[in-house]
Amino acid sequence: MRSVIRIENVNFAYDNQLILENINFEIYENDFVGVIGPNGGGKTTLLRLILGFLKPLTGNIEIFNKAPEKIRRRIGYVPQYSEIDKHFPITVRDIVALGSLPSGSYFPWFKQEALQRAAQAMEFVKIGNLARKTFGELSGGQRQRCLIARALAAQPEILLLDEPTASVDMSVEEDIFELLKTLNEKMTIVLVSHDLGFISSYVKRVACVNRHLACHPIEKISREMVLEEAYHGNIAMIRHECKL
Repeated sequence: MRSVIRIENVNFAYDNQLILENINFEIYENDFVGVIGPNGGGKTTLLRLILGFLKPLTGNIEIFNKAPEKIRRRIGYVPQYSEIDKHFPITVRDIVALGSLPSGSYFPWFKQEALQRAAQAMEFVKIGNLARKTFGELSGGQRQRCLIARALAAQPEILLLDEPTASVDMSVEEDIFELLKTLNEKMTIVLVSHDLGFISSYVKRVACVNRHLACHPIEKISREMVLEEAYHGNIAMIRHECKL
């Protein structure tokens, strides 16, 4: 399998507080990795390092054998929709079209190509009929589909998602993961989640992050529930051998 993300001996700290320590991790072409762990364990920080938004204290990260900031256009990123101001008066079409703009471009003028990509992405995630709605008018599931469409408008080879179903009901969660399953046929997916009990039907590997990182193929995960104290509260996880 071709390696697309390589993380070697990475350490990262906020205000001299070590968040990630000695991280060694490789992600492959068409991989589907679920990233789990307690709040504050470093999951979102790991995504931001991969995106090149943060720099390691020590160590090295390469995406397609290049530095993350040089290859960012080949990576799609889906944040939690709670990070988007739902009161900002922008249409769904324009939010999605923003995903296809090159770095340094300025809104509000979109080229026809950007609008065509936006239309294709919206149709793919089944929100084409919502193009003229504003973000604040959408339901939780529709907002998440909008953000996935924005990431897809860039035609990425890698898709990173930060808890994409944290605020949606179970039926919407299943729909979104079926969509991701289809996308995984042509792209690598890395997804942060608190619900391994659900995503275990979809992911191929599980990366457990709690300052350190351990990764296992999904078939080697046991069906025991994670101890609450190990993950700082009630979450739908499965305990396994890494004991992070």
